[in-house]
This record gives sequence, structure tokens and C-alpha cells, in this order.
Amino acid sequence: MSELVRVAVAGDVAEAEEIQEILRAAGIDAELHDGEDDSVTVSVPEGSVEQAQDAIEAMTEPDDLVGEP
Repeated sequence: MSELVRVAVAGDVAEAEEIQEILRAAGIDAELHDGEDDSVTVSVPEGSVEQAQDAIEAMTEPDDLVGEP
């Protein structure tokens, strides 16, 4: 069994479940775990990290990206 790797931190359960659904639609199993300060982490198997990051990036609005002008 492969290790789980955190690919996202959501501000609440609803946001984490939305990310989880997007990952499942991409064929990636994702697990939710309690994070710090009411956050929820989204983790995927180690072998799916790059695919998960691509799926999350594809669903992210350009205005939501940190560090973009």
C-alpha cells in the first residue's frame, strides 16, 4: 500500500469535499483528514500526486492562484 501525500488544504469540509469530488472524477482516490485550525487536508496515494495536482490546478480559477499578478 502506498503512502498518502497531502495535495491540498481546504478551509472547511465543504471545500475539501469539492476537491475530493474533482479528484474522484479524475479517477484519483482522495482521503480527507482534520488539519489545524478547522482546516481539512486532502491526501492522495503517492503515485497519484502529480495527476492530482494537475486536476486541482485545472479546477482553480486564475484569480485564486497565490502569487499571480
